[in-house]
Amino acid sequence: MAYLPKISIITIVYNNVKDIEHTIQSVCSQTYPHIEYIIIDGLSTDGTVDLIKQNLHNITTFVSEKDSGIYDAMNKGLRLATGEYVLFLNSGDALYDVNTIENVVNKGHQADIIYGETVLIDEKRNEIGLRRHAAPKHFDWKSFRYGMNICHQAFYVKRKIAVPYDENYRLSADIDWCIRCAKNANTAVNINEIVARYLVGGLSQKRHFESLKERYKIFKKHYGTLANLFNHGIIALRLLSYRIKNGKTRE
Repeated sequence: MAYLPKISIITIVYNNVKDIEHTIQSVCSQTYPHIEYIIIDGLSTDGTVDLIKQNLHNITTFVSEKDSGIYDAMNKGLRLATGEYVLFLNSGDALYDVNTIENVVNKGHQADIIYGETVLIDEKRNEIGLRRHAAPKHFDWKSFRYGMNICHQAFYVKRKIAVPYDENYRLSADIDWCIRCAKNANTAVNINEIVARYLVGGLSQKRHFESLKERYKIFKKHYGTLANLFNHGIIALRLLSYRIKNGKTRE
């Protein structure tokens, strides 16, 4: 492995003692040698901080302080990152296996954005299946116009093109962030394998309608009003087709 960039992995957590250790262990068990691991805690009170402190020998930077929301915390992590690439892996989510980062580096060809597929898991860590939106074979900033087809946890970005999260959004700033990063990218590579385990039931799912309204505003900003209306018609038809075919929906 000739090219060994430092990968900054940033985990955001608040009062999630039951899930945080799964995330920490997935990072600490990686075969790849150059990982900077940053954990930003929102001043948890449920034992999360004590559990993290038990793993400080595997953590590069740990901050526990009050924040104004998840995207404020993500921006703190981004400011602290020193790696060539950044990845946001929130509490409860996990890298797919011990070779994930090594595979991302080997197959990513030093692209500005490197991405892959995501498998969904439930609270018992059982696999549910792949996301409904498959990662596109080729990707640019327009690729999200029909929905977020790359999971945030499967999206590796060169830090030099990464922008701060827009904290005016409360639930879907990750979509806006991915699009704005992609606008700065010259190259993107799909490594064509699963790279992340995504724990279903996050904040945006719990406040689903509000999240959808925010997503609509984001897509309108980037793609325009008429195009956004047309694209959402396509999204609705695809979702209806999926439901008829499968009898259920997935993220």
